[in-house]
Amino acid sequence: MSRLNVRTIVALIAAATLTLTAAFAGVLTVLIRNADEPDVTLTAYADGEAVTVRPFGYCAVTMQDCSILPEQAAEGTVFAALSCAPATPDCHRGRTVQLEVPAGLPLQLSLPSRIADAPWLAQLIYAQPGGGRVERVINRNDYSDRVLAVTIDSEPEPGLRLLGVELQLPILARDEMGNEFYVPHAAWSIDTTPNGTE
Repeated sequence: MSRLNVRTIVALIAAATLTLTAAFAGVLTVLIRNADEPDVTLTAYADGEAVTVRPFGYCAVTMQDCSILPEQAAEGTVFAALSCAPATPDCHRGRTVQLEVPAGLPLQLSLPSRIADAPWLAQLIYAQPGGGRVERVINRNDYSDRVLAVTIDSEPEPGLRLLGVELQLPILARDEMGNEFYVPHAAWSIDTTPNGTE
């Protein structure tokens, strides 16, 4: 029977270490490749407070494979009729974020490049003094190319008060009659009223 010499032992240890390192690198590569893509978030700022706004709803542009659906989707909205992708059992978690914006102070939105590079739009909802509502829409075309920050006036006219903002990534859709219209495949929602009340 032969005895192992020092060189043989070192070679066996080196081979084992190399095998373990290659196995670890392979497992790490698979884990990274299969990791969920982080939610695309934006930052909202008003009156000295900043909040991170996660998606209210987020689907692929085909309106399938939704990874985030609103916790409570309003009846008749595009998100109310959608279901989660099979591999995302926790997708029902989109919420409206609360950030009070006092009258006269602006709401500032910081957009990540994935939103700034897309054809986004924002629906602004204002309360009128008599209790009515006014909707206004701003979009990427209203600003310079790839704008990363948007300022929204909370009181654009006397008596109007900002109630909320929904930033959307729209896609063109067509109904059974052939009419074309836009629907959001992704949305971020902000309630700007004190404590979420009008």
